[in-house]
Amino acid sequence: MGGKVSCTLGEVKNRADLIIYWGGNPAECHPRHFTKYTIMQKGKYVPNGRKDRTMVLVDIRETPSAKAADIFLQVRPTKDFEVITLLRAMIKDQPVDEAAVAETGLSLEQLRDLVARMKACKFGVFFFGMGLSMTRGKHMNSAALLTLAAEMNAFTKFVAMPMRGHGNVTGGDVILRYTTGYPFGISLSRGYPRFNPGEFSTIDLLIRGDCDAALILGADPGATMPQPAIEHLKRIPTIVLDPKVTHTSRLARVHITTAATGISAGGTVYRMDEIPLPLRPPLKGPYPTDEEVIRRIREAVAKKADWMPGMNGVVAAA
Repeated sequence: MGGKVSCTLGEVKNRADLIIYWGGNPAECHPRHFTKYTIMQKGKYVPNGRKDRTMVLVDIRETPSAKAADIFLQVRPTKDFEVITLLRAMIKDQPVDEAAVAETGLSLEQLRDLVARMKACKFGVFFFGMGLSMTRGKHMNSAALLTLAAEMNAFTKFVAMPMRGHGNVTGGDVILRYTTGYPFGISLSRGYPRFNPGEFSTIDLLIRGDCDAALILGADPGATMPQPAIEHLKRIPTIVLDPKVTHTSRLARVHITTAATGISAGGTVYRMDEIPLPLRPPLKGPYPTDEEVIRRIREAVAKKADWMPGMNGVVAAA
């Protein structure tokens, strides 16, 4: 079998019989996920819905989602990468150190049971959240889980999908991926894309103080980012494009009110499984769209002289 690990939520609904949530709390953060796409839905190959499915929750604490799980695995904080590495070894029948297993907060029997269920399922899926991707290890944790899903395709069909937080986060990744070849953590400061998470990621740039200005579009980092990153946003000229007042707009020097996407502004948004959804706004509003504002900014910047000799009109961005 191949190593392709992406799929649509429709495939999950119709085929998945083993669903593993890792580092997420869908009962509170994605309340429709259970009922519309995963454990409760009846599908073509799982006609009995919940009875045909096994749900596993992996997290550092027992959340409301644990009540819906058949199996709850409580991992010690910051030990996700070690658990995934142990699973990768065990699916290949490689020996593992029991002392290393004990450090994760799980038992060898628990891991063996999970491996057996993963190999026995017909269609398995990992849904991973910020508890995995934004704790120690960050993108390395996500890469390890994606690798585990790819390696599981030697035994059965397995896929992985991030549990996105805010609306159209996937859209940003999709656009960057087909325009630069990379999904995030990209620097364009040399006139071509360079990918290096941990160096060019937004939080890292802000905490190090590498940027001296910021343009925030369709996001509210002031509500979610670490305090050192927020403090740097306060110190530098920060410009926010948003339909409403947010934590970030309160600390920004400029807040441009724009039309609300899907209400008074059209466009395309992407679901967390990368399905594009065209939006047709039902109302007309007095505010410009994000696209109009960005276009006008670009036109104004293009009229200015190059900030450095030899740039030939190239605008550098980090």
